[in-house]
Amino acid sequence: MIHYFTKPIHEIELPPRFTFPFNYTPHPLCILAAEQVQQYIDGQAAWQCELQKGKMFGVLIVQTPDQQVGFLAAFSGNLDKRNDHPYFVPPVYDLLRPEGYFKIHENEISEINRQIRQYEEDPQYILLKKEWTDALRSRETEIRQAKLDLKEQKIRRDRLRQDGVSDPETQNEMIRQSQFQKAEVKRLEKKWNDTIDALQHRKAFFDTALETLKKERKNRSAQLQHWIFSRFSFLNIRKQKKDLNEIFQNTVQRVPPSGAGECAGPKLLQYAFINDLTPLAMAEFWWGDSPVSEIRHHGSYYPACQGKCKPILGHMLDGLTLDADPLLQNVQSIPEPETIYEDEWLVIINKPAGMLSVPGKSDSPSVYDLMKKRYPDATGPMIVHRLDMSTSGLLIVTKHKEVHKIMQARFKERSVRKRYIALLEGTIATTSGIVDLPIRPDLLDRPRQIADPVNGKKALTRYDVLECDGKRTRIALYPLTGRTHQLRVHCAHPLGLNTPICGDELYGRADRRLFLHAESLRFDHPVTGKEIRITTHPDF
Repeated sequence: MIHYFTKPIHEIELPPRFTFPFNYTPHPLCILAAEQVQQYIDGQAAWQCELQKGKMFGVLIVQTPDQQVGFLAAFSGNLDKRNDHPYFVPPVYDLLRPEGYFKIHENEISEINRQIRQYEEDPQYILLKKEWTDALRSRETEIRQAKLDLKEQKIRRDRLRQDGVSDPETQNEMIRQSQFQKAEVKRLEKKWNDTIDALQHRKAFFDTALETLKKERKNRSAQLQHWIFSRFSFLNIRKQKKDLNEIFQNTVQRVPPSGAGECAGPKLLQYAFINDLTPLAMAEFWWGDSPVSEIRHHGSYYPACQGKCKPILGHMLDGLTLDADPLLQNVQSIPEPETIYEDEWLVIINKPAGMLSVPGKSDSPSVYDLMKKRYPDATGPMIVHRLDMSTSGLLIVTKHKEVHKIMQARFKERSVRKRYIALLEGTIATTSGIVDLPIRPDLLDRPRQIADPVNGKKALTRYDVLECDGKRTRIALYPLTGRTHQLRVHCAHPLGLNTPICGDELYGRADRRLFLHAESLRFDHPVTGKEIRITTHPDF
């Protein structure tokens, strides 16, 4: 299972610490290993159709007990309907064995699903449901109309009484009419209730059977899921074991997400620990087309996912000395924000790349923290809008709560005009246009965003190409909405510009920084009404 390098590696220094898997630059040995894996993949003709849809692969540089250096390879999920290809490490637990517990119980659940479909597609049940639904609608319509008629007749009788109709016989007739009409409404309600009850009784056989089957399916699925999670038992270098149920019990989601433990990273580490191989470095790369929703580029390296892998790797990497998180490492070198404009009501600063707009989970400094120290008498939330940590540029900070409310309303009504400058990793076919691509958070891999035309929030970006040297494109971006990572997703996604921003470690390739800068702001001053135009050029 261990592979050795076909190219000489004696001049490549071994990494002193293991890869920080959530933010890394691939070690040269990982790049060489990935190239060998890619050559192997390209030679497997039977996989090419599936690989066009894209697949995540991983490599793990390991050292044997006798100090030989080689690598392991893995893929996420299944490949060609299998998870046990000889070139790659085996799964942590094989769910696909035909005679295995999972397959047997999965087949039982499939049989329940078949029975449910049989009942749901029964012509008699379909007809009864239609008759029952139609009866409900008809009852509502007829009773509503009868009550309207009753109300109109009451209004007519009241008018007659007001007009002085005092003839006892007429008065008695009006009372009889009122009583009769009220009784008619009750008789109509009873008729429809009896009809609906009869239909309900006839379809109760199907409803009860379906309810029983669905309850059984839910219980069996929950039991099988818990059993599956208990089979996925992970080691760390100390040979300590934890299954998925234990690993996720103290997380926010508490229950492991679907597919947890089947990603390439945990597979690689599990095989290394079982076989007494020392992990040295790891990298994961995407091979094939990008999925419809996520942003993945052929041949690019990606960090481990947050939702599925972070809790698992937190256990598996316990005992290994890791590289420092580059984001935290760079915090000390971030300069103070430069003040571009200031008056008694607000201040506009040039936020450096790498600084948070508001406090986060880490101890990294934020614009809010710095501004609160600088202006201790300021009231309100101060930060009107946000820039991503990796984005530099203009940020408005208010000194008064009332001014903050006004400015937030201006952003909401889109009367603040913003212009961003970005450097893209390639060229695009058009010189200007609008990207209309709804996005939402990737719930299993925050803070990553994904495209979702059904559940995503509307996101619009106008763009103009400024210059292109044939390799990179300088572009102006005008966000017409303000979604998280909107510009980054709209640039990188295949349904957007399909060209990621340089240095975008989430949606493209890492570099010395994210080449995205909030260059200009234009708005009417919230107090004086004077138009404010501020511009600060990027350092790229």
